[in-house]
Amino acid sequence: MIEDSARPPRSLYAWYVVAVLILAYTLSYVDRSILTLMVAPIRASLHISDVQLSLLHGLAFAIFYTIMGIPIGRLVDQRRRTGIVAVGVGLWSLATAACGFAGSFATMFAARIGVGVGEAALSPAAYSMLADQFEGKRLVRALSFYQSAIYLGPAIATLAGGVLLGHLTPLDTAIGHFEPWQLVFILVSLPGLAVALLVLTLREPARRGTGGQADAPPFRAVLRRVADHKGAYGLLILGLCFQSVMWNGAAAWIPTHFMRSYGWTPNQVAWGYGPAIAIAGTCGGVFGGWLAGRMRDKGLRDANIRIGVIAALTALPFIVAAPLMPTAESSLALVACFLFCGAMPYGGAAAAFQEITPNRMRGQVSAIYLFWLNLAGIGLGSTIVALATQHLFGGDLGVGRAIATVAGLSASLSAVTLMLCLAPYRRAMDRAGILK
Repeated sequence: MIEDSARPPRSLYAWYVVAVLILAYTLSYVDRSILTLMVAPIRASLHISDVQLSLLHGLAFAIFYTIMGIPIGRLVDQRRRTGIVAVGVGLWSLATAACGFAGSFATMFAARIGVGVGEAALSPAAYSMLADQFEGKRLVRALSFYQSAIYLGPAIATLAGGVLLGHLTPLDTAIGHFEPWQLVFILVSLPGLAVALLVLTLREPARRGTGGQADAPPFRAVLRRVADHKGAYGLLILGLCFQSVMWNGAAAWIPTHFMRSYGWTPNQVAWGYGPAIAIAGTCGGVFGGWLAGRMRDKGLRDANIRIGVIAALTALPFIVAAPLMPTAESSLALVACFLFCGAMPYGGAAAAFQEITPNRMRGQVSAIYLFWLNLAGIGLGSTIVALATQHLFGGDLGVGRAIATVAGLSASLSAVTLMLCLAPYRRAMDRAGILK
């Protein structure tokens, strides 16, 4: 493996890498998000509650996503990252297909665990690869484009799920009976196998800034570095965890909110919410990367953290008001504003960790960050909303008030925590020798 290339390449190939990784990340969000549009048929077929459904969406996915993230992060710092990504894409695609064969809560839970294990391989490797292809504000913008998959994936899942559910009928085959929702899982899993092969066309990028260090340091050394910069790493992770609860708690239940509160069909949700998350979310993510770059140009070295504060404060009023609006159209308009604002911080956040972390620790530090981010957002966000719906707001029709309450509190806590992170993060940048 080529080591210590002084500067990242400037070429169209670097953006080809971004494009392939965006495609993989988009599919990962399609496979993890497709469940949110099929709440009613899955509940009916498996005879489960909202809380159990939230566990399938969140905890089942997150538990092994988070547990496997740390050892996979170490592999990212040691091994060929393109191979790790290709194996991960293939594994989660097969696990998504397995969801289509699930006939009980337990078998669906197990399949969703498999989806989480496969997806745990992607982002630590992608962050590390892109940090070797770009630097400075170019890295923020490349990661912002990569993070746009967070919004493209659910949008495609919403559109594809709505269209497929509207056209598929129960199917009896030699291997068993399949409900439309099961067929949806099987169909959306198929493109992932082709993308796994496409990932193998990528060249392994040279690792920059290793200082000749051939091996990744032990995990205890990574933990020691995080502890030495606990103000920067700890507050940044905590602030982003609150933001992840806001985002994932809302995103998991917004389609159900439109169906329960306004009587929309899955097809109406697909053609209303789907374009909103695709356009507003993607534009917000790209705008956030551009704005962070502009702030860096003006001398704000902590711009990658400031963009998180801006995102939380601007998203807050929209997500509190959106679920409480009297009409579906007014609710959707405010949801789109929330999606734009809530999408802004994630490219900068990913870049923030790469900038203050030595190359051979980046995979493991990214895995630590994603461990807490996904445990909070995916593992708890949707379940907290479900519990609030069931126990605080009177059942199914209280889902809108639950979204507003959980997301509003989370946004407020995120803004405060990230503001406290600004000074420690600047000190960490000083110690890393980052001057601008």
